[in-house]
Amino acid sequence: MARIAGIDIPKNKRGVISLTYIFGIGNSRASKILDIAGVDHSKQVSEWSDEEISKIRDAVGSFTIEGELRSETQLNIKRLMDIGCYRGIRHRSGLPLRGQRTKNNSRTRKGKRKTVANKKKVTK
Repeated sequence: MARIAGIDIPKNKRGVISLTYIFGIGNSRASKILDIAGVDHSKQVSEWSDEEISKIRDAVGSFTIEGELRSETQLNIKRLMDIGCYRGIRHRSGLPLRGQRTKNNSRTRKGKRKTVANKKKVTK
């Protein structure tokens, strides 16, 4: 396994696919990294030479990835919550924030159902 940005990427896959195992790198960014490093896209990771791996590491280093990207995302969410905007309030209360309906769906954001018992009818 090649180790790039602190992540062990699988060596039995093509380079473009294996780079997507790093948080913050998708398909388009992976192909851009391989273009910058001058590595063939169809090559498997096991076929990469040490020189190619070092070029890829340098190319990956120019992007914000992994822990730095995660902390940046968390700081953005915290900023929204601190200023009290709509999205920040929705984050704080654990509800979906992009306009989805919440009457029927959104179980992943709201969590497991909290059943409320029915009121008993008064008999005369």
